Amino acid sequence: MEQAQATPANNSRLIGRLLLLVAAAFAFAFALVPLYNVLCEATGFNGKVTVRDGFGVGGLKTAAAPTSVVDTTRTVRVEFTGTVMPGLPWDMRPLTLALDIHPGEMQQVSYLVRNTSNRTITGQAVPSISPGQAAQHFEKIECFCFSEQTLAPGEAREMPLAFIVKSEVDRGISHITLSYAFFNVEGQRQTKSSNGEVR
Repeated sequence: MEQAQATPANNSRLIGRLLLLVAAAFAFAFALVPLYNVLCEATGFNGKVTVRDGFGVGGLKTAAAPTSVVDTTRTVRVEFTGTVMPGLPWDMRPLTLALDIHPGEMQQVSYLVRNTSNRTITGQAVPSISPGQAAQHFEKIECFCFSEQTLAPGEAREMPLAFIVKSEVDRGISHITLSYAFFNVEGQRQTKSSNGEVR
């Protein structure tokens, strides 16, 4: 039985294909966060809802004064967590770990974020709410996650969050966790050179 001989042309073609595959995987990894944001904004998945002209994609959301009625007959415990993704030299922690609230009440908490590096960096926070059924009833009135945040070297900043858990939230839900993950948006920008090629 004859075995196919590897030729330099075959080897070059294989190496070229492997390098192309690696480049495509690298580009996909940097496109993942923006793609995730678009998916979540379009569907309301994971509690990420964008307010546009008083309405949010993924469910009716209002940027105006909330109209939710306060339900004093029950309480919901809201816990706050935060993490910083690899590549972003920041520290992040909620200043309030948990609150027991009545659905319909507007609440305000803050996260403390610190740039531990010696350079100015811009990050973007992506929220996640669990259980997922509560996401459509968790309305963020003011949030540092609505825009990119830039911190100078060593700068620490309290970042506010104003929110309502609407009274329409399912009565079976008594515990909600709001998590934030901060990503380095500069890392994504720097992967493209001026001609649009991935470095």
